[in-house]
Amino acid sequence: MGAQDAPVLEADGVSKRFPGVLALDEVSFALRPGEVHALVGENGAGKSTLIKVFTGAHRPDGGRVLVGGEPVAFGSPLDARRAGISAVHQEVGLVPAMSVARNLLLGREPRTRLGVIDLPRLHAAAEETLAGLGVRADVRAPLRSLGVGTQQMVALARAVSVDARVVIMDEPTSSLEPREVETLFGVVRELRARGISTVYVSHRLDELYRLCDRVTVLRDGRVAHTGPLADLDRLRLISLMLGRDLADVRARGVTRFSGEHEAAGPPVLRAHRLTRRHVLDGVSVTVRPGEVVGLGGLLGAGRTETAKAIVGALPLDDGEVVVDGTPLRRRRPVAAALRAGVSLLPEDRKAEGIVPGLSVRENIALAALPRLARAGLVSEARIDRMVAEFMRRLRIKAASPHQRVEELSGGNQQKVLLARWLATDPRVLLLDEPTRGIDVGAKAEVQALIDELARDGLGVLLISADLEELVEGSDRVVVLRDGTVAGELDGDEVTEDRVMAVIAGDRPDERSDERSGEGPGEERHG
Repeated sequence: MGAQDAPVLEADGVSKRFPGVLALDEVSFALRPGEVHALVGENGAGKSTLIKVFTGAHRPDGGRVLVGGEPVAFGSPLDARRAGISAVHQEVGLVPAMSVARNLLLGREPRTRLGVIDLPRLHAAAEETLAGLGVRADVRAPLRSLGVGTQQMVALARAVSVDARVVIMDEPTSSLEPREVETLFGVVRELRARGISTVYVSHRLDELYRLCDRVTVLRDGRVAHTGPLADLDRLRLISLMLGRDLADVRARGVTRFSGEHEAAGPPVLRAHRLTRRHVLDGVSVTVRPGEVVGLGGLLGAGRTETAKAIVGALPLDDGEVVVDGTPLRRRRPVAAALRAGVSLLPEDRKAEGIVPGLSVRENIALAALPRLARAGLVSEARIDRMVAEFMRRLRIKAASPHQRVEELSGGNQQKVLLARWLATDPRVLLLDEPTRGIDVGAKAEVQALIDELARDGLGVLLISADLEELVEGSDRVVVLRDGTVAGELDGDEVTEDRVMAVIAGDRPDERSDERSGEGPGEERHG
């Protein structure tokens, strides 16, 4: 490696621990001058932690961070900025009430001899900075008066204007319109031409292949791969992110519960062309009684957002949800979905699921109280019988129904949440990562329970980043990519190899087992 290629930013065996979690495990990463380096990985891979180490928000517990070949120890984000490392996050992080110019030069405003801000020079400097990046905006206007995309571009302009050597972009296009995305790409190329290096974090594969020179894949806190992006086709990149070896996937073949779920009759749930700006674009999913439909895709594909849209927790710009042939009312959509028998087990059970201060009994009964009430009164005996039944059926291990729910293991907390929603007697159950963060034994029990519920006629929508779980547990799989339906697999098509191929952009009906290792196509379909 020549002197001109020496890393401008480097992680050398960096480790970072949090209580009960090894977030980074001896991670090494090298960013060369002027390169655009993709940093990719699924939820929990360690991307955010590594970014926070680079930007001074976290201090590593082991290893070193080097800038220009010299070890550094950032005590704060300000230290990192002084070293020439700037970050642009999904949340803009500026001051909405201030003008664009003040936001761009905040803390660096030109001043007169009397010490007051020199507005003409401030506005001229701001206009020059934006023009240099091809961004048009009234620098005198309050930031909040601009569109989200333009605000994002202002944040990027500020990051570049502080004499940055490195710009870290975390999902920078998540709120941008297509025209603004092209402007952003132009900015990234301009940075490359100036010799400024970029760490580019995105789940959108099209962007990575258009912009990035090299890629580092993180998985479970470790480096799974690093090297030129051009050397990896999309299917191989996805397999590295998901931790699935392509040869191993094909050798194992299909080990599904195919035929175990007997779907019958018309759809119990029909989500039709769900659309939410920048999030979902015409997503359609159907679920029949007794059927488990898997919802696959990479992080950011729209899986969780689809589930939240179905239960009314994500407002829609267009589309409708139909349960048993009846469209759900747009007014108070969450209550309408619950009354219609649609329940969601959320991905983050601690933030959106269990109520820590309450007992196991109270957590289970929470959603079913309206059904148990008679003339506004709830019988304690009826609650006790219901809770005892679900604790027995789901084999919830607790000292008693009155034990505080946060004292239970992760697997038993997950079962308490399942019991809560099963107590509402749902027609459709949406399960978002139902086995994440629980031990192997509890995972097997939850998977067996899902199969049992489907055999009893419940419609299930299963979201899982675990390809094996998704394939083995689903009758059909709908694959999402960038907020749209990329393809649907049914019957013998439901294999890990095929799911990854659709994520990568291959048409499932044009792909044979013999050509699974070939580069994927470019077409979007759905």
